[in-house]
Amino acid sequence: MSCRKAKRTVIRLLAGNDLEHIRARLAEMGVKEALHALFSGICRSEENIRWNAIVCMGTVVARLAEQDMEEARIVMRRLLWSLNDESGGIGWGAPEAMAEIMACHEGLAEEYIHMLISYMREDGEELFQDGNYLEHAGLQRGLMWGMARLAATRPDMLVRRGAISDLLPYLHSSDATVRGLAARSLGLLGAEEALPRLQLLGNDDELVRFFDAGSVRSAKVAELASTAIDMITSREI
Repeated sequence: MSCRKAKRTVIRLLAGNDLEHIRARLAEMGVKEALHALFSGICRSEENIRWNAIVCMGTVVARLAEQDMEEARIVMRRLLWSLNDESGGIGWGAPEAMAEIMACHEGLAEEYIHMLISYMREDGEELFQDGNYLEHAGLQRGLMWGMARLAATRPDMLVRRGAISDLLPYLHSSDATVRGLAARSLGLLGAEEALPRLQLLGNDDELVRFFDAGSVRSAKVAELASTAIDMITSREI
């Protein structure tokens, strides 16, 4: 199958609603064929295509890592490069795809989770420049979704690397999705230090639309903050 034909086939698959069928069909394809199309899919404007591509990127790259870890690292580096100013692109879908891959593969998470965290950090002085702060609100939404995904699947890795303190300022973002997903992340991490700030979101009625457990759903920021508070306080008992 030609590269162009494979891409068209995968994009049609991603437009469907049966994620398990999509995964099964992708498993029948060559990994490189599938990845070429998935890279296109993660930055599509169509919600269904984009989220299915992100989820399948995790599955496909995790499978690739079991076969050839270096090839999987190349995929991660390509996603990282897409967020670099010098790439000439914007990197739509890259934070979400990296997070999904790391949620699916522990080895890649150990190697690259610090890079995803770095996108929340400003550069320090010359000797301590570990930050790659993402300024674009759209990319911040993807980053916060990624943090929530990893808070659910790799919480210890995030906590060990100090991600809680990086997440706290996002509760004050002017973007509702960023605020809501930051709240969700902090709740999943059991971040007691976030409680005072989460309580301030109790009247935040702006709606957040996000992908969760196989489908896109909506919730008010206040609802996400309340759920986060419940998760944190239930751990304290």
